[in-house]
Amino acid sequence: MAARLLASTHGAVLQLLISNPESRNALHPDIYRDGIAALERAAQDPAVRAVVIGGEGEHFCAGGNLNRLLENRSKPQAAQAESIDTLHRWVMAIHDCPKPVIAAVEGAAAGAGFSIVLACDMVIAAENARFVMAYVKVGLTCDGGASYFLGTRLPYPLAYELMATGQPVSAARLHALGLVNEVTEPGDALRAAIARANALADGPSFALGRIKSLLTAGQRDSFAHQLVRERENFVAALFHDDAAEGIGAFLEKRPPRFHGA
Repeated sequence: MAARLLASTHGAVLQLLISNPESRNALHPDIYRDGIAALERAAQDPAVRAVVIGGEGEHFCAGGNLNRLLENRSKPQAAQAESIDTLHRWVMAIHDCPKPVIAAVEGAAAGAGFSIVLACDMVIAAENARFVMAYVKVGLTCDGGASYFLGTRLPYPLAYELMATGQPVSAARLHALGLVNEVTEPGDALRAAIARANALADGPSFALGRIKSLLTAGQRDSFAHQLVRERENFVAALFHDDAAEGIGAFLEKRPPRFHGA
């Protein structure tokens, strides 16, 4: 089944589900484009007063498709840069949407999946949710705004730990760090997120939009510049020998042997 973004409405709430269940909801440029279009429509539609982003099935999102990344190493670097730019337009659409955007996280939120979560205004996560900046495990740097979100919301040692170790972090720890708003029973994150979104949808939409713009106005230029830096570093890392070894090792289910440079 092709990767896609499933859209449905629940009263005044637009629900967007990342759907690629055979690959734990791994991302694809088609999902980025659908996400951009859906949020642009939501921003202009007075009937939509809040948005929830989740994943179909047991997981939120496993991040990028490593087979596709490995294939992209044989293409011009511009092809990968264009894909990242499309992801970043989706992240920016979440960041700039005047409606509240809430992430509902079950299971894995890895790599760019974690970045999408961080781009949202609020995060509801199940107890079994696991968040991981997995890029370093395959010799890559982050994309999706992760370095900006973690670098501005956490003390440097904690942000560095998450990005440099690539170890999973529980919903409980992120709740304690202030990156998750609410922890639910497994299987209940989407329901709780929709309930929270409906409560916001009943509020004053104009004021809520202005609150978001006030909180993000000072960030926008530095955020946009950081997305460019992330793209440039991701592409450089992807075409380095470490990424070839890291991605190959992951797909072959063996420990990587990084030699450095």
